[in-house]
Amino acid sequence: MVRPGDSSAQVVSVLDRAEIDALFPGDLPEVEHWERQYPPRQLAPGAQVTRFCPSPTGSLHLGGVFVAMLDRAVARQSGGTYLIRIEDTDQEREVAGAVDEFDRAFAHFDLVSDERDGAADGDGGAGASAGAYGPYLQSARSRIYLSYVRELMRAGAAYPCFASKEELTAFAEEQRAVKVPTGYYGRWAPWRDADAEAVRARLAAGEPYVVRFRSPGEAAGRVSYTDVIRGTISADDNRNDVVILKSSANELRLPTYHFAHAVDDHLMRVNLVIRGDEWISSVPVHHQLFDAAGFERIPYAHVAPLMKQDGKAKRKLSKRKDPEASVEYYVSGGYPTDALWFYLRSLANGRLADLPIEQALAEPLRLEECGVAGPLVDLVKLADVAADLVATMSGEAILAEVLAWAQVYDTELAAAVAANRDVALRALDIERVGVANPRKDLHKWSDFRQVYGYFFPGVFEPVTNPADPRLGELPAEVVRGLATDFLRDYQHVNDSDAWFEQIRVAALANGFAGSPKEYKADKASFVGSTKEAAQVFRVLLTGSNRSPAFNLVTQALGETETRRRIGAVLDQG
Repeated sequence: MVRPGDSSAQVVSVLDRAEIDALFPGDLPEVEHWERQYPPRQLAPGAQVTRFCPSPTGSLHLGGVFVAMLDRAVARQSGGTYLIRIEDTDQEREVAGAVDEFDRAFAHFDLVSDERDGAADGDGGAGASAGAYGPYLQSARSRIYLSYVRELMRAGAAYPCFASKEELTAFAEEQRAVKVPTGYYGRWAPWRDADAEAVRARLAAGEPYVVRFRSPGEAAGRVSYTDVIRGTISADDNRNDVVILKSSANELRLPTYHFAHAVDDHLMRVNLVIRGDEWISSVPVHHQLFDAAGFERIPYAHVAPLMKQDGKAKRKLSKRKDPEASVEYYVSGGYPTDALWFYLRSLANGRLADLPIEQALAEPLRLEECGVAGPLVDLVKLADVAADLVATMSGEAILAEVLAWAQVYDTELAAAVAANRDVALRALDIERVGVANPRKDLHKWSDFRQVYGYFFPGVFEPVTNPADPRLGELPAEVVRGLATDFLRDYQHVNDSDAWFEQIRVAALANGFAGSPKEYKADKASFVGSTKEAAQVFRVLLTGSNRSPAFNLVTQALGETETRRRIGAVLDQG
């Protein structure tokens, strides 16, 4: 509420109270109603109430998750509250489905708000107990904002402005021509001190208007404030009479971000705002709005943006240019959540990078350790972190994560794995269990198809063509002969040397040299060496010329499937 003695309270409105009140719904509550409905929280000393406020004008940026991570950590560490507020006042640019995408991302990354909507309108309601400071959707809070806009207008701290888009464009062009900051101030603010009769005439004619804040800022004025991350910041004071309530021509009267966030943070009793550093330049006007409304100022912590290496230069991670800027990139790619958390936390507080993942995830995040230069997002490092994490997981844990991911993003793989759980677990044990240096070729769950997909009959396509180029361009009859002789005496043994001996016997029977050295000495006498023969069986079993040891692969597949795959090349006439 505007308090007597505030600089804004010294201005007399050009309209009287009755005329101002007539611009608003007759049943609009006074601001005291909202102050009572949203009383100060009962908090323990030092408890922080933070908020993350995405706008549904596009997909969620990784930087948003970064800020939300800080919000949640600071709130939870202090015994406070972390909440999410959807800032949807820019309804012309709202993207359909964006809020649902946010909800999925928040759930995926365990960033769900501590408070939920229980009421559908700005008057609260019986269902509001789920979140006593909601609604948490700005478009559902329009009546709240109107009460505070009306109060500012009554005090002369805000006024109606009828300037057209064309006039505003002309003002800006003139300002650029004389090399002064653009904005609505001074002689370019004709409705700031307009004659009362001119205002009444426009209102009587039904002309649309916006409501502007009457800035108390002065030319050449400077202000300073303390940023939680950056320390003391000095800036030019705000002179611009910003719009606080959008056009009266709109059916739903909504405020701009500047005013909405001030009202919401006050009534939701937020006591620390963590946000991107693009808002630093707006702090002077935000402080003016808080002061004019009689709200206690809230500390700001402005976070540096995530960066990307682009050649020799660094730039901001961009949703328009960089797929990895979108949160969906990590969700659909199946990056392990803990790996991404560890990586983002280490970007925020560098001391965590050298800790074991489990310890780093449990350590507190400290805003004072966040740098003022944007941290660099390096997908190679993230992949290494993820591989290290996956290497420590049990087969059962990996399988559960893969299935959860695949049921959404690769249903064919999900069905194949679910139908062959035992195969999957045996495959995951290969070169991971009982070895000093477990394999680290699985970085994200979407890699599973490429790395392990050949183990599953529902995914793997048997090689049926003996002339398949992957078989080393050997004559078709040689490939068939190898497969026939091998299967005739095949023993399903779990010993690397014994298994390879079976390849060697079949190879010698079909014109292969016993070793690469022997083949190299007399190539005309052989079709290849046992090395080339082994590659035939590797391709028949896995579809690739690289794989773990034969005995390990075939023990995971089982004897029946092993015979089926090798014999498939004999099925083509």
